[in-house]
Amino acid sequence: MGKKKVLDQMGRMVSFRYPPQRIISLVPSQTELLFDLGLDKEIVGITHFCIHPSQKVNAISKIGGTKRFKFDVIESLEPDLIIGNKEENYKDGIEYLIKKFPVWMSDVKSLQQAVDMINSLGNLTQRNKKAREIIDQIHLGFQNLEKRTFKRVLYFIWRRPYMAAGQDTFINEMLTYCGFYNGLPEKSRYPELTEDQIRDLNPDLILLSSEPFPFGEKHITEFKSICPEVEIRIVNGQFFSWYGSRLQYAPQYFEQLQRSVLA
Repeated sequence: MGKKKVLDQMGRMVSFRYPPQRIISLVPSQTELLFDLGLDKEIVGITHFCIHPSQKVNAISKIGGTKRFKFDVIESLEPDLIIGNKEENYKDGIEYLIKKFPVWMSDVKSLQQAVDMINSLGNLTQRNKKAREIIDQIHLGFQNLEKRTFKRVLYFIWRRPYMAAGQDTFINEMLTYCGFYNGLPEKSRYPELTEDQIRDLNPDLILLSSEPFPFGEKHITEFKSICPEVEIRIVNGQFFSWYGSRLQYAPQYFEQLQRSVLA
């Protein structure tokens, strides 16, 4: 066992014990990936938002949320590698952890960057073969995904205030693979929208994500009062925003969504 130096997706050089034996994950989608890579014994800490795989996460120590870490718990776990994400984690918390531990950060806005992240985590945990198997499945699924529709879509992630996914997001990339066109013209990531702005954008389709805000059927009526003629659907946000091994199953979900929208 020795030391390894790698670049993370933010361009930072990270030096850590290789292969890592005590890993903390600060992001739900990457937690699921680490388990799928076969690192059950190495994962010592996760957030309370890490819900997959459900049969395994309950037994792992919780280090707080993605944007509020319990530093005392993290320090007690003595990690030799922490894995986070630029968007999902908070800057001050990450900067504090970097002073004490090796922290590898992902930065994912595209499918290719997601694949690169999976490949990198496979490499730095000595799970290259399993990472390649996952990547091959992702490539196969997206290659076979037919782009059937070209509806102009608004994809909402939050309520009070209403917030939608802009074009500079991973969600936008997934919408494009579905054959949808993001109805938000601006590049900003998650702009707030008023009811009048939503009406003026006049989308063909409104998608309400199940996360991070838990939109449900009752909210369809709310949006119908804003855009009475627009089709509105609740969608599983994990398939649009989780950029780890769950991407293996996203194309099948997208196909089902396409068929239901066209029905």
